[in-house]
Amino acid sequence: MADADLGFDQVIGRLREVVQRLESGELTLEQSLDVYEEGVQLARKGQHLLATAEKRVEILVSASGGVEVAPFDPKSTEPGP
Repeated sequence: MADADLGFDQVIGRLREVVQRLESGELTLEQSLDVYEEGVQLARKGQHLLATAEKRVEILVSASGGVEVAPFDPKSTEPGP
């Protein structure tokens, strides 16, 4: 399967594999660079998929009655003391 065909979950899975290979210490320098480059490409693909999903949600929210879209605030979801 080409990277262009990967879904978000598959991208995350491949990124985990990349990290494991890099952390194994069994790769040559050239192999490490190739694997690292693949990881960077996968990370960019993941970021693109997330950005696309965010835009789709914004469109759906705005189409369903003009609800205001606000940036995510992780502090608002943390449990209290």
